[in-house]
Amino acid sequence: MKKTILSLSIAFSMSAVAAQDYAFDVTLKSYKGDASSSVSYGGQIARHALHNSLKKAAGKGDVDLMTDYFSSKKSGLTILDPVSKDGFLIKQTKIDELSKGKDLLSSAYDGVITGWPGNPTGQELLTQLIDLAGKTKKGYDPVNGYDYIQLISKFTMGAVFYNRGVNHYLDEKLEAGAYPNDKPYKKGTVYTGKEHVWDEAFGYFGAPANGLSLTPKEVVQITKQNASVFKKADANGDGVIDLKSEMAFAHAYYAASIDASAGTQYFHTIMQAFVDGRQLIADAKGKALTTAQHTELKAYAKTIATAWQQVIAEAAYKYAGSVYADLEKIAVIEEAHGEVAKAYRNYVKHWGELKGFALSLEAAGRDLGGAQAGLDRLIGFSPILFGDTQVLAENGKGGFIQGSAISMQEYKLNMIKAQNLLAKAFKLEGKLNDRTAGMNAVLDQINKASNSAEND
Repeated sequence: MKKTILSLSIAFSMSAVAAQDYAFDVTLKSYKGDASSSVSYGGQIARHALHNSLKKAAGKGDVDLMTDYFSSKKSGLTILDPVSKDGFLIKQTKIDELSKGKDLLSSAYDGVITGWPGNPTGQELLTQLIDLAGKTKKGYDPVNGYDYIQLISKFTMGAVFYNRGVNHYLDEKLEAGAYPNDKPYKKGTVYTGKEHVWDEAFGYFGAPANGLSLTPKEVVQITKQNASVFKKADANGDGVIDLKSEMAFAHAYYAASIDASAGTQYFHTIMQAFVDGRQLIADAKGKALTTAQHTELKAYAKTIATAWQQVIAEAAYKYAGSVYADLEKIAVIEEAHGEVAKAYRNYVKHWGELKGFALSLEAAGRDLGGAQAGLDRLIGFSPILFGDTQVLAENGKGGFIQGSAISMQEYKLNMIKAQNLLAKAFKLEGKLNDRTAGMNAVLDQINKASNSAEND
């Protein structure tokens, strides 16, 4: 597979020189303390831990527990995930050890999400999903085809991490007149305005500080807490993994997982741009950025935002392929008059992942043009259910209205069309679970089914 010039240049630079950690000294001229590091993004890591814990809570279907990790800002909350396991010890056990007074709701996208019934805002949608998950057994609704564990998790990553990173810190907060580099971010802080804005965006991406010295496979295994990579993860060698700098979360994990399977360079492209941008700020030595420096910094931000968006689109592409494969399996089982419950559960899970990532693309205030409407229509408000029905709208009482829809075989064609749309609109390079070569076969299956129905 061909790699982009940017990917090749990054791969070359990594092999030619020692990889740099995301670590930078104090440059703020007015600072008189004894701190040596100007890097700070504990609040973002706290939200990653809140998200991971929320996902665990969603699997229990406990709305009160989910609310604790979603919107409460309670003190003393225990981190439900990640937690220590044999061969992979975690330093922190409480959210407050990362940052106090943080939640997910207040940082979520407040724009309209057209891909869900009722056009809620991102904040409203997450609140609704949590409420609905609390009415299910372990976050699973087989009637409407919803896996709330996946919907909540994937959309939270988009509505909070991607939105805040790209739509705030790498956008309006990075403008020349905002958070100047020759002044502290806030009174008494050790870092400048531009340093902290950049750090917070990096924190939302979720990469380990030594990410440039890690392979994509190693990043993936760090997220999975595989003991075989513990020494690589424990960058400072203190025997525990510090969630603030040594764990991989959210989209950093997905970028690495795509790279590990497809040979792409999304993770290192984003990581390198973050390091290079932060180095540019550090090189200003506490002075206001010049016009040329600010222009260069905005170029790094654009590289990050583009690749980050591609990672989310790549994940949606992958799960569209998984939904396609699930529908194939369901058809085979039905033909043999077998039990479809397990296959249907996988189908609902993969659809939740597909939908969560697709909705995430809407959650950064970036104009997607016709791609947004196309994805909304092809994926729909739910998967195609047995009896060829689908969720079409809300019922005004917290539930959903179902109606007649296309067949499951026709929905397979939608998954192919969705993959084609994603690949073209976002210039994807990885394209895992590619099913686009099967379009003619699906059309033949649909025609045969139609002819059979006419002859009955």
